[in-house]
Amino acid sequence: MSKALSVLMNLMPDSVIATQAFATVKDTSMNYYNALPDSTQAKMSKEEAGLAKASNLSVIMNLKRSEMKVSISHQAASAREMEGYLQQLSKLAGHNQLTRSDKNNERFQGFDAQQLIAGQDCYTYEVTSHKFCRIIDKTKFNNFLRKTQSTLAMARAMLIDMPYKVVLNFAKPIKKLDNPKAVLSADRRQVTLRTNMDEIIKNPNVMNLRIDF
Repeated sequence: MSKALSVLMNLMPDSVIATQAFATVKDTSMNYYNALPDSTQAKMSKEEAGLAKASNLSVIMNLKRSEMKVSISHQAASAREMEGYLQQLSKLAGHNQLTRSDKNNERFQGFDAQQLIAGQDCYTYEVTSHKFCRIIDKTKFNNFLRKTQSTLAMARAMLIDMPYKVVLNFAKPIKKLDNPKAVLSADRRQVTLRTNMDEIIKNPNVMNLRIDF
């Protein structure tokens, strides 16, 4: 979001930048469920509410410095629980309303980063005590592209780069990594995958990760 904000800053009128809301600075952590409005909590399933209550939300925001980072953290008790959490993560993130665009500025209506977060639902996971596997579902991914085509088109029109980065840390050295774009750290305990939305659209398989450790 920080890279997108740096572009949007150049397009925003001075009247918006001068508002108190724009000058607000946040650096806070809270329980994810408690951070949601009552109306959102009421719409959540029992499973979603449980995941939200077991997760923490951190927000770092300084619009004048083009800084925006929203993170969700969760500690799973087992590999099976982690697999289930990852599979439900998109639904959980979908309830987050902190990254909505400024509805008071009609120039940016429709540019909703939340739509891109929802792309997490495109994956299936397999997590065991010795394996991490994430495979993209191309049918779901194509549906995701259709739903977000206006957001993607607006981002391109604003010359907003859409980078993607995932970092995975493991307690044990990695024995096998099946993704030529992923980079393994010197101690073989960290995997970093860097790409961008344009490359993902051309070749969704670039998102697949099969890791033995």
